[in-house]
Amino acid sequence: MKNPFESGHIKNYILFYIGVVVIMILFFVASTLFTDKKEIPKKVFNTKVDKKEDVVENKNSATKFKLIDVNY
Repeated sequence: MKNPFESGHIKNYILFYIGVVVIMILFFVASTLFTDKKEIPKKVFNTKVDKKEDVVENKNSATKFKLIDVNY
């Protein structure tokens, strides 16, 4: 295999890599310029909340199960 530094092919490799980088930069610029930015409307929520207390009556005060007195 020939050494690319001696045969002069290194110039072609460098130009190839520079071309790839330039194409990547062009795609990045094109994607930022030509995309439409959508404005998302700010959501405003009603901070005044009518608190309706739902009172649930416990019809059966004596339950079948007894809770444990000691919590672990």
